[in-house]
Amino acid sequence: MPKMKTVRGAAKRFKVKKSGSIKRGSAFRSHILTKMSQKRKRKLRSAQYVADVDVARVKTMLGQK
Repeated sequence: MPKMKTVRGAAKRFKVKKSGSIKRGSAFRSHILTKMSQKRKRKLRSAQYVADVDVARVKTMLGQK
C-alpha cells in the first residue's frame, strides 16, 4: 500500500508537540481589527491547541497515525 500524502495546507497550519498535542494559530486575526479591543487581539496572538475530538483527524491530514 502506498504512503499517505500530507495535506500541505494542514502542514503549514499545525505543529505536533512532543507531548502529542497539536498547536494551531487563532482565527479572526486577518482584517477588520479596528473594532476589536486590544485585550481581545492580544489574547488571539497566543497559540491554541486542537480540541481532543479533532486530534485524530488532524494527525491523519499530517500523515501520522
